[in-house]
Amino acid sequence: MGPMYYIGLDVHKQKISYCVKDSSGCIHSDGWIPATRHDLDCWMKNLPRPWSAAMEATMFTSWIYDHLKPHATALKVAHPLMLRAIAAAKKKNDRIDANKICDCLRCDFLPECYMAPTAIRERRRTLRYRNLLVRQLVQMKIKISTLLMEAGVSYNKQKLHKAGYFRELLASNPDINESLRSLLRQCREMVVRLSKMEAALIQSLQQDRLLVERVERLMSIPAIGPITALTWALEIGEVRRFSSIKKAISYCGLCGAEKSSGDTVRRTPLSKQRNKHLQTTLIEAANMAPRYSPTLALLYDREKQKGNANRATLAVARKLVAYLMAVDRGQTHFFVIDQETRTAA
Repeated sequence: MGPMYYIGLDVHKQKISYCVKDSSGCIHSDGWIPATRHDLDCWMKNLPRPWSAAMEATMFTSWIYDHLKPHATALKVAHPLMLRAIAAAKKKNDRIDANKICDCLRCDFLPECYMAPTAIRERRRTLRYRNLLVRQLVQMKIKISTLLMEAGVSYNKQKLHKAGYFRELLASNPDINESLRSLLRQCREMVVRLSKMEAALIQSLQQDRLLVERVERLMSIPAIGPITALTWALEIGEVRRFSSIKKAISYCGLCGAEKSSGDTVRRTPLSKQRNKHLQTTLIEAANMAPRYSPTLALLYDREKQKGNANRATLAVARKLVAYLMAVDRGQTHFFVIDQETRTAA
């Protein structure tokens, strides 16, 4: 095998800037190519071999990564927040960015981030699309309430989105004129359509052969339903990439950042460097968890007595992460040892 060549890629929507260097740092070639599969294939035919490449994580990285992976000796994705050398540069353009990414790869200074397997990323895309549908569904429900309030129509808040009550409200309330009735019907049709789409997506993921056993194990944990289990499985990917529970908690955004200098130590609120999908889902699960688990209820009450309900919810969420990690690593169901303590074996 000949000497290794290193390639830095600066990826954008319409073009990809590249820089190819040998192990000594001499530039073999640089330039840019259109961001299409055909142009990537033509470009790879002229590359010296063997070669390894690196690129920054962007929304365009996934398909390029999958397309180059079979041809590269090694292919890495850089964490965008860690590439300070590029962000802090006085002169910055695509050619320089590709050059610096190439140097980071060549000198083994690249801040590599995790790239989930293709199968996981495809299913994660489906789950995140479901999250979009849920946000739109909530917006439509709020819009129905807003339209009724704007017209001064009295309604039962708990029953408003039930089909029978909604039909009766439109048919019998004299304060709803024809114009308002038309808008309300359109909103209701959208709610029904979005609900069916959301249910179909969740059902398809729950029945997926890649996920069904893993999701079933995770759902054996108290307060872990199908949405939390699917979110954990698809956002975490391979659970063994976390060497400790603390690192998983940090990834889920359930702890604050620390800034220390000399004898001064300052802790900030919850860090923004997190997986926002996991953070939101786990916080929602933690709000419900004390109702389903005596152990988590005791934990919540103990933390709440210290004077902060939000911190109590965070403590429960961290405990759920510990449960999820144990079940996922051990690949076994969560079971009860006695009436007071639950654990994962």
